Amino acid sequence: MDKLELQERILKGENLHTEFKESLPDNETLAKSIVCFANTDGGQLIIGVSDSGNITGVGDSDEAVRKIDDVAFNRCEPPISILPETVDMDSKIVLIINIPKGEQRPYRTKSGLYYIRSGNRCRQASWQEVRRLYQTSESIYYDETPISKASFTTLDIEYLKDFLGKYLGISPEESLIENYLKNLKVITHNKKPTLAGTLFFGKNPQQLIPFAKIIAAYIPGKDISIPPSDRKDLEGKIPDILENSLKFLRLYLKEEHRIKSFKAESYPEIPEEVFRECIVNAVAHRDYTINASIRLFIFEDRIEIRTPGKLPNTVTIENMKVSIHVPRNPVIYNLLNKMGMVTDVGSGVPRVIKIIKEKLNKEIGLNSTEAEFILSIPRM
Repeated sequence: MDKLELQERILKGENLHTEFKESLPDNETLAKSIVCFANTDGGQLIIGVSDSGNITGVGDSDEAVRKIDDVAFNRCEPPISILPETVDMDSKIVLIINIPKGEQRPYRTKSGLYYIRSGNRCRQASWQEVRRLYQTSESIYYDETPISKASFTTLDIEYLKDFLGKYLGISPEESLIENYLKNLKVITHNKKPTLAGTLFFGKNPQQLIPFAKIIAAYIPGKDISIPPSDRKDLEGKIPDILENSLKFLRLYLKEEHRIKSFKAESYPEIPEEVFRECIVNAVAHRDYTINASIRLFIFEDRIEIRTPGKLPNTVTIENMKVSIHVPRNPVIYNLLNKMGMVTDVGSGVPRVIKIIKEKLNKEIGLNSTEAEFILSIPRM
């Protein structure tokens, strides 16, 4: 960073990627700042500049760098690599500590606390945010975690047996069922149902995970501010939710009937394959660390599927269009794959784009926010 660039950064003030320190802070404060950047999106800790933007400089920059490097290595867990640089601002040395977005998130201080940046400040992460960091770093998948209030008796064993027979072609003895469920990561080694196991095979999944449902609504207009004329909470096991979603869509989508060779043939407004693909993707890839439901809105001019959470890991809207995907919930994805409802090639979005283009000569809408992913399908 040169002098001019530093001046511009100072004028912009503190933000998600920039923090000022008037002087070298104590070790715990320093560790907290480094962890914050590494757990969020990376950034720069600028030492020798006050909160108001006045340049105060640092004394012995070499000694300061040695201290910061020691804190990053010994007081951050796991250790964090930093890149220091100095800028001479009219005989006052400003120290810039470049902290990359961490590849081994989540990081914590030696005192055992996790921190993240929120806007222009650093704050302690909630437990939900820590779990999300574990998930995004792929060090743990949230759908493999046990549900505290669940037990082996909350699973629908008869449904489990039917699933194993229908989709895996096996009819295990009662004594062997637990082994199959552990291999599928439906239960843990101490027989505790996982999130995926509860959602797929629980007797009443929403009793344990209330938000794991789809809220479906028909809105007689084009704006979400219009009160819905029909609304349903689609609950039950994941396969039930998927089927009930399609039933709700069939109620409001147009279907043309034509007579050919004395037989009536149906031509739906939008091929059912499109909705099946989109709803399955929403259930498979949503962020289950967020206590919010998938929302399905049917408007006069479009259908929207709003999925909690931003896109997982390195996925972007552009690489989704070319069949690149990263499963956020591999256990759920694997179970859907056993049912033949997804593939391992990530071709869902490109196929939907192609079908809508051929059928309506229109484009689907893809929009990712901090809170949710919105997929919009135009109507005729």
